[in-house]
Amino acid sequence: MKPTIYLLIACAAFSSMSCNKQKNAIDEVKNAQKEEVDLRKEQVNAAADKALLQTEKNATIDKAQIDANNRAAQAQLNADKKIIDAEADAAKAKVDAEIK
Repeated sequence: MKPTIYLLIACAAFSSMSCNKQKNAIDEVKNAQKEEVDLRKEQVNAAADKALLQTEKNATIDKAQIDANNRAAQAQLNADKKIIDAEADAAKAKVDAEIK
């Protein structure tokens, strides 16, 4: 409930209660408001914990994707080097064949 509702309840109670009863009603409203704030704090903490866990999972997934991309790029570069070596060897063999 919103604090204004608590205050309205307390004001209505003031008109028909004695001073002690009014103070008790104020304390009840105060305690109810504090409980509501505590509940919201717990909810915020739970949401933050959940978000942190999800962030950690996402980071693990991102790291694995980066690693996989790196390995794929390295494999492609190694293949490119082998192609360059093969082309150079073929060109040398052609030069040797032309000289003979």
